[in-house]
Amino acid sequence: MRHGAYSTLMQKILNALCDSTRRAALAVLWDGGEHCVCELMARLDASQSRMSRHMKVLREAGLVMDRRDAQWVRYRRNPRLSPDIMAVITAVLTAEHRLEQEMA
Repeated sequence: MRHGAYSTLMQKILNALCDSTRRAALAVLWDGGEHCVCELMARLDASQSRMSRHMKVLREAGLVMDRRDAQWVRYRRNPRLSPDIMAVITAVLTAEHRLEQEMA
């Protein structure tokens, strides 16, 4: 991959991680399962339009994949993520979880 393309991809990933709702959605999806958008909306207390916008950012960054199932959209972690990107995201989610525990 060319440096410029890598840099653009990394910027999309970092941008996706900067929002707390997107990190929370990733935390739900990081279990490796598939979750419908309605479940994400309920768990994160987000409207359908807000959740859709956040999931679009995650999808465009290549972090999640979606699948249509009749009227539902189901999301899951992108299984083709590189080990390096997986490690970064896992570290961010772990650090945030630990910080939340310490602040409680």
